[in-house]
Amino acid sequence: MSSRPEIRVLGIDPGSLITGYGVITVQGNKNHFVDCGFIETSSKDPLAVRLKTIYEGIAVLIQQFQPDQVAIEQVFVHRNVGSALKLGQARGAAICAAAVADLPVSEYSPRTIKQAVVGRGSADKSQVQHMIKALLSLPEPPLTDSADALAVALCHGHMSQTMQQIQQGVLQGGSGGRRKSGRWRL
Repeated sequence: MSSRPEIRVLGIDPGSLITGYGVITVQGNKNHFVDCGFIETSSKDPLAVRLKTIYEGIAVLIQQFQPDQVAIEQVFVHRNVGSALKLGQARGAAICAAAVADLPVSEYSPRTIKQAVVGRGSADKSQVQHMIKALLSLPEPPLTDSADALAVALCHGHMSQTMQQIQQGVLQGGSGGRRKSGRWRL
């Protein structure tokens, strides 16, 4: 059986003022930290200027880290519809940068991301930071926006590996994950 290829994932936690990013590599069930940080814009700048900053920042990250795939958090409306619209525009700027680079973009809900990383869809930010530190063997928890972006990347890594295993199972005789001799096969 050949080893699975390594994929590099750029995770994005969009925001109109702070857009977090996290870069990991995924090979099989192993995840490795590459880098994380954030793109910061000024609240004094018009929205169009902030969106340009996000677009250009993501384009630079794509050029610098050469990801194979991009994953981004979906927008959810909690209380403020205006904030959700600005967040959606920030997401759009980030997605456009990935699209211009011909990279596939996957989107995940905040609940799905937290479920994949923490095991609970209602986890708070400190729990996400703690799990990111543990899962990626970091010396300290990353800042909130960076931790959220790394969580998006990890969620995508888990989801893409699971889909790959399912596809391999279907292609290798359609076992469909049936149990045989007390063990699960994919």
